[in-house]
Amino acid sequence: MQQTIVIKIGSSSLTSGEGGLNREKINFFARELAALQKAGNRVLLVTSGAVAAGFTTIGYLNKPKALHEKQAAAAVGQALLMQAYNEAFQKDGVSIAQILLTRADFSNRQRIQNALKTLQELLAHQIIPIINENDTVAVEELKFGDNDNLSALVANFVKANQLIIITDMDGLYTEDPRINPAAKRIERVEQFSDELYQMAGGSGSSVGTGGMRSKLEAARIATRGGVSVFIGSVLEQGDLTTAVADCGKGTYFAPESHSLSMKKQWVGYHSQSQGTIYVDQGAEAALIMGGKSLLPAGVTESTGEFIPGDVIEVRNFEKRIIGRGIVNYAAWQLQAVYGLSSEEVQKRVEVQRIEVIHRDEWIAI
Repeated sequence: MQQTIVIKIGSSSLTSGEGGLNREKINFFARELAALQKAGNRVLLVTSGAVAAGFTTIGYLNKPKALHEKQAAAAVGQALLMQAYNEAFQKDGVSIAQILLTRADFSNRQRIQNALKTLQELLAHQIIPIINENDTVAVEELKFGDNDNLSALVANFVKANQLIIITDMDGLYTEDPRINPAAKRIERVEQFSDELYQMAGGSGSSVGTGGMRSKLEAARIATRGGVSVFIGSVLEQGDLTTAVADCGKGTYFAPESHSLSMKKQWVGYHSQSQGTIYVDQGAEAALIMGGKSLLPAGVTESTGEFIPGDVIEVRNFEKRIIGRGIVNYAAWQLQAVYGLSSEEVQKRVEVQRIEVIHRDEWIAI
């Protein structure tokens, strides 16, 4: 059966420890992806490596930290990266295409739909799209969080069957196996928990940015969209095909049985928040445990200049984000009715819906 498979490869898997591209590694991964495509699958690649590839060419001694230096390194490195991929895939007779995305592309429904149509057309012609963030125009920070997050968003909006996140470790362990040799690998994850996140650590490479925790978060996003996820290593010929066949060297994450609609995926992960609403413990319980809408009685404060129809994030009394939703009030209207009953709200402001956020337009995060 033909599958749509998104593969994410990080900087540490493509470059040397000091930076710069490792052509042998790129050739290896190109062969692995080409084999998947020739087996009848639709294959997309989400790649990191532009900054790591470019900073040595510019003359930086170490991976840069300043934003303008990272952007300059990415501008140089992106060209080198695509040249290397093109030469590697040509050896197997596979054509590739470059797709550069930003967070703003995902926030804008029209732009992301245009990107989706482009990807579908490329896949129909057996061209492998190679996707990276457009690092040179990032304004707030260089990445979505990192390309682990990007790969999950891509997997969801192309309705992929699988997301394969390649890392230098063969899966998620109970502890860091580099510190404790007795740590045990977790073979399969059916449900996410706080304990699972506690097992994940920080970044493991001087040239990469994504640690196991960011990969775990990407897996959570993808599985909520109905995509199965593999996090692990691909080191030898055939490893990628084995990973797709559900017996790879890593950890598998089962997709949720009731996947999020595209609208809720957009609200939760693609859209840009225009403000923040803070709620009390009762409202938090109603939203998270009770499946209820958010009413003004549970709101304690808000920030931002939002209007009805905007996406806002919701935080609890501890200031921790608990979800996002589409608001039915303007900021000034909501400020006038904090903590009031629905009956009192109707006396003070005129709104189309009494709910601050309706449960159909809410997603817990």
